[in-house]
Amino acid sequence: MTAGVREQPRGADSPRPRPGTRSRLVGWLTGLAVLAGVSYRLWLLGHAAPPTNSDEATMGLAALHIARGEGFPVWFYGQQYMGTLEAYLAAPVFALAGGPSLLGLRLPTLALYVLFLLLTWRLTLRLTGDRWFGLLVVVLLALGSDRVVKNQLIAGGGYPEMNAAGAALAVLAVDLAAGRPGWRPARWATWGLLAGLMLWVDPLVLPYVVATGAVLVGFCHRELRGTAGALLGAAAVLGAAPLLLHSLSTGRNPLHAVLTAGGAEASAGWADRLHGGLLLGPPLGMGFCGPGRCATWQLWWAYALPVLLVVAALTAWWTMRRGTAPRVAGATRLALVLAAVGTLAAYTVSSAAGRTPVESSRYLSCLLLTLPALLWPVWTALRDGPRIARPVAIVLLAATLGTAAYATWQGARTAPASRAAEARHDELVATLRHLGVRHVRAGYWTCNRLTFASDERVVCAVVDDTLRPGLDRYPAYRREVDGAAAPAWVAPTGSPLAARLDERLGAAAGSLELVTLDGWRIYLPR
Repeated sequence: MTAGVREQPRGADSPRPRPGTRSRLVGWLTGLAVLAGVSYRLWLLGHAAPPTNSDEATMGLAALHIARGEGFPVWFYGQQYMGTLEAYLAAPVFALAGGPSLLGLRLPTLALYVLFLLLTWRLTLRLTGDRWFGLLVVVLLALGSDRVVKNQLIAGGGYPEMNAAGAALAVLAVDLAAGRPGWRPARWATWGLLAGLMLWVDPLVLPYVVATGAVLVGFCHRELRGTAGALLGAAAVLGAAPLLLHSLSTGRNPLHAVLTAGGAEASAGWADRLHGGLLLGPPLGMGFCGPGRCATWQLWWAYALPVLLVVAALTAWWTMRRGTAPRVAGATRLALVLAAVGTLAAYTVSSAAGRTPVESSRYLSCLLLTLPALLWPVWTALRDGPRIARPVAIVLLAATLGTAAYATWQGARTAPASRAAEARHDELVATLRHLGVRHVRAGYWTCNRLTFASDERVVCAVVDDTLRPGLDRYPAYRREVDGAAAPAWVAPTGSPLAARLDERLGAAAGSLELVTLDGWRIYLPR
């Protein structure tokens, strides 16, 4: 098919939207679901949840430096991969607010979540034409387990923008492949720009870039030979310009850094990789588990997912054989399924799946992009399938919604503890400033968070649990602390670092003065 065919696909094998009262009802319900998803995340932000950390603070410090014009980093400080798009998005917020804050850092990520939700709803309608199914997808994405909201709200690099960009790429691919008239040059350029940006920001979304790109090649190969291809290519180079310019100027290969971070140079047994990648990873990464763990019954999604992927692929292929308009929807659904398979395969073969399966399940966050294609066969079985298939579809959809809702409730229960922890950290910052402490040494997960929360009024250098220098992502802080006359020490109560400092306090009486706070210990040199 070429771009000369002007289609307006409602989506393959679905009926026309229900008219009248039902159409208005589903519209109102969808709007309420969007509002509920955004309100829930605003409530979490009001509780400083999910809890922040020094990695997120590192992105916040990059945003602060950009807002002040002190630096324009290409990569997350301390490494040669993961672009700083989130920092550039937060910098104007900091500039307008007059300083940094956790809320200001996360407002752009909240906006990206809203964009992802709306684009996925639009993609669902493009692929299926069924507004009630669109409502189901929106409800699922409005829910948010601990792992899911961390991926969506924490400005730790890459995750909040990947799903929004992936959904936009899919919507653009459907419109372009279907020959949708109007703004075609802009659509081609936007698709290329987003693809290039994601190459810079985080390559985890590349399976979806490749899959939606294959749809464009399959349906628009003639158009791509002309101006459309030139626009797409130029925009892609523009989007990836930070990566390309840095690689050319330094001679460094960012792909090598990404593979190293993913565990390519580490060791993990295949049994552990398969367990982490195929059993724990999907339910954790797609929002069916509680904070930091999966109960045995919550693992059911890991067994259902392969079956759903096979069924979704077969039905998408069958849809492609039915005619002109269904071909685009079917091809896009098949592309989303294949992208999910590629994502799962890439994660499973990495050592990260075997070594740190709980935390590394964040690498599967893009699987949410496949939900419309994944659940469409189940929905059609419920709506139009044989009578024997309907109970199975009802049970499966009810289990999906129920498990995701329970995981959301489990995550929401941790919000008061997050707010209390943030209050204790605020007291730490206020106490250091009251004591006139400007320079401190602390552990990795304390340092940059402390520096960011204090607006760099307290500068921290990282030490490990043996008091030796640790990983300083921003070396200027290390140099400043090392040049200070008498830096203080900060450690969480009960930590190995606090135990080592307590030993020094006892062995050299009079050398340190201890100030205790709820959850923190400050060691002041005399």
